[in-house]
Amino acid sequence: MTTPQFGQAEPGASYPDRPAAFGVIERDGMLALVRVARQGRGLVLDLPGGGIDPGETPAEAAVRECGEEAGLVVALDAEPFAHADHYFLHNDGEVRNTRGAFFIGRVLAEDPVLKIEDDHELVWTDPAEAVLRLDRDSHVWAVVTWLRLRARA
Repeated sequence: MTTPQFGQAEPGASYPDRPAAFGVIERDGMLALVRVARQGRGLVLDLPGGGIDPGETPAEAAVRECGEEAGLVVALDAEPFAHADHYFLHNDGEVRNTRGAFFIGRVLAEDPVLKIEDDHELVWTDPAEAVLRLDRDSHVWAVVTWLRLRARA
């Protein structure tokens, strides 16, 4: 299966690949999103997640990022349920092609000590509302894919 590509590449710009991992984390029928300020766009909503550090697996990165961004201790399915790429302008001014792995997860606990990214705020959102409000089209696509998988289960 071909990995879908989202976002619009600027002509002549180079978008180095950046492996990333994200969690679709449900609790009591709501999804965990993070509100964060994006350069030039103001406050936006994203799935919790981010770049994979050297030596990390995608699942380890998603677990770490859920803690750092949202203060959530999560358990994830062993394998991602979807992959999607997204041309992305990061707040550091660098452009990347985010190569995202998306995992289904559940909350084990909340631990405010884990939350070290002060610019991120946890927001619990109805999945249908998340589809309308998520900033990145790759995240919207992942949530729609998750909803369809859930409906077929």
